[in-house]
Amino acid sequence: MKVIKNICCIGAGYVGGPTMTMIAAKCPHIEVNVVDINSERIAAWNDINVDNIPIYEPGLSELVAETRGRNLFFSTDVDKAIQAADMIFISVNTPTKTYGVGKGMAADLKYIELCARQIAAVATTDKIIVEKSTLPVRTAEALKRILDNTGNGVNYEILSNPEFLAEGTAVSDLLNPDRVLIGGEETESGRLAQQALVDVYANWVPKDRILTTNVWSSELSKLTANAFLAQRVSSINAISELCEVTEADVDEVARAIGADSRIGSKFLKASVGFGGSCFQKDILNLVYIAQSYGLHEVADYWEQVIIMNDHQKRRFAKKIVETLFNTVSGKKIVILGWAFKKDTNDTRESAAIYVVDYLLSEQAEIIIYDPKVSAERIFSDLEYLNTRTNKENRELVTVVENPMLAFADSHAAVVLTEWDEFKSYDWKQIYAAMLKPAFLFDGRMLLNHNQLVDIGFQTFTIGKGQ
Repeated sequence: MKVIKNICCIGAGYVGGPTMTMIAAKCPHIEVNVVDINSERIAAWNDINVDNIPIYEPGLSELVAETRGRNLFFSTDVDKAIQAADMIFISVNTPTKTYGVGKGMAADLKYIELCARQIAAVATTDKIIVEKSTLPVRTAEALKRILDNTGNGVNYEILSNPEFLAEGTAVSDLLNPDRVLIGGEETESGRLAQQALVDVYANWVPKDRILTTNVWSSELSKLTANAFLAQRVSSINAISELCEVTEADVDEVARAIGADSRIGSKFLKASVGFGGSCFQKDILNLVYIAQSYGLHEVADYWEQVIIMNDHQKRRFAKKIVETLFNTVSGKKIVILGWAFKKDTNDTRESAAIYVVDYLLSEQAEIIIYDPKVSAERIFSDLEYLNTRTNKENRELVTVVENPMLAFADSHAAVVLTEWDEFKSYDWKQIYAAMLKPAFLFDGRMLLNHNQLVDIGFQTFTIGKGQ
């Protein structure tokens, strides 16, 4: 039986950082080294003030404070960590390709391959390699071929251990997961490696929640889980548009169908659209895999989930322009929320980016407030779209730290992230500061629609007849 005493995780991002912190907290007998070539990121993880760690997740900074320097270490010395480890988690970025074959759909695996080649070059003892990044089906096969063809006599076992974290609740998801999935090869050495990782998680996860499969099933399960969740969001968003024109209420429809035990109530919250690093990327990856096997009907089915999500963002932005008398040029619009969801500072694929980009193309003057996202991050997100120059973005966009100073003489307020603090604002005071008629667009169904109307707001809420 293989006993794990030293774990290395390559990649100190949204998955690697929190996951390794939890393993360190629950397995004090295991030394955990998180390594990354990004020295600024590692410096932030090592900041003497744990509130400055690079990822905001409720409860994470407290866990880091408890474990860092005891059995959790953050470093840029990748080779040293690889050499010392019994088990190596690969938790690097796998973005959608922006070039070549599969551009815009396939996962870009260059960072995964670079990890494999670095491990092969450095390792002198047998290693268990764990895929933590979200990967296409049969990536483990490519990893195995790279590692086994180095000729240095080291034996490698490849496991798939996809993450199922929801940002904003990552700590509680890690502490009390629905399931931990571990895929391994169906050989004696593969089963031993699989058991070694089972034993790590069994320090705090009940064994009936640790599922073992073959590697390919594990890799595909991650993509499928995200596709199913995103499909539910796009489905209820499609119904939200129908509700708006028929004067039905999407909340009431969702409650009615969610009461059906065959359907359930989760992920039936209509909104301006889903974001984050996983849903769109994983569905596009699934579409590409289906296309590559000639399964065009399967590909078309899943691609429609993305098409619906893009439509939802676009029609919401268009609704703002239409409601403001078909022009927002020179009009001051306050954006509340930039993160893709509450309780995270992650902005990847946030609906806010695309709604604001549309409004900027109509020459609106935008003021943005988010409690956890920096101005630097916001401008970087807009610049990445390459719709206009960074100078033009900065002329039209202002990022504020005090939202209550933003509303003076504004034409509209737009809620794009469901931060709880927005519900506690003095909306009567905000209404008094705005130009009249004062418009409010709730893209997250967060606020009390009827109270806003009573105050005097002209409101638009996703999925409700106006």
